Amino acid sequence: MSTKLGFVLSGGGARGALQVGALRALLERGFQPDLLIGSSVGAINATFLALNGFTSPSLERLTAIWKGVDSLDLLPSNYLWLMVRAMLGRSSQDPSRRLRAFFTDHGLSPELRFSELNHCQLVIISSDLNSGHAILHGQQSDEKILDALMLSTALPPWFMPDRRHDRYLLDGAIMSHLPVEPALMTGATAIVAMDLVDIRDDHGKRDSVTQLLWKLSTALEKRQADLEMKLAEAQGVPLLYLGLMGEAPVPFWDFTHTDELIDRGYEIAIAAIDSHQDFKIV
Repeated sequence: MSTKLGFVLSGGGARGALQVGALRALLERGFQPDLLIGSSVGAINATFLALNGFTSPSLERLTAIWKGVDSLDLLPSNYLWLMVRAMLGRSSQDPSRRLRAFFTDHGLSPELRFSELNHCQLVIISSDLNSGHAILHGQQSDEKILDALMLSTALPPWFMPDRRHDRYLLDGAIMSHLPVEPALMTGATAIVAMDLVDIRDDHGKRDSVTQLLWKLSTALEKRQADLEMKLAEAQGVPLLYLGLMGEAPVPFWDFTHTDELIDRGYEIAIAAIDSHQDFKIV
């Protein structure tokens, strides 16, 4: 049976910089993906590499892009105010336009389709609240990549869900934060999973309601990821898990820590790769 190595990239907002460092470590250690699959910010990183290739120059470009994100205010920190305005139907500022422009400015043509990718297979995950299932974009070759990426990154209250036909679509991390199961469904025979979940308390910097919601969502993400990795184990698919966290908790909307997170992701990945030399790509 031929090898199909899947890189699985989780959601996590600004913590996606950790994945950039981890990807550099994987490249240095000789890993080359046949499949890139991601949710939310993981889908952004995966899409960039599927467009440009998993090479040193490509990762240098991705690093430079990440270092410039802070000045763009892609996820405004006043998210509670955005939520209130959306509930009142007064959301005059639409951050999704800014995000779409960001994608197109960095080479993602609005008309580019999954069938036109040459480097490796790309799958982008969104969530359907009506069915309770993760949606795998890329299985239909004529689907437009930008449309799928906008769905995968549609995280309320910054971006509102997309209602189409019988679906209610939004951020991929809602239903599959670390999309290991979709990677198995797509035929991966070995998986490197880059997980950005961070269950640590950030020293009580939130009000009680916000803290509760944060803890609830984080606990569900971790539980979901654990179950999906157990599924890989049950199917006998080797999986190298990279638990990527900063030295201190970083809110997913705070892009001011990019440099340190890239370095931290590299260090974590190198240590994990070197301590799991029995990881077999079969």
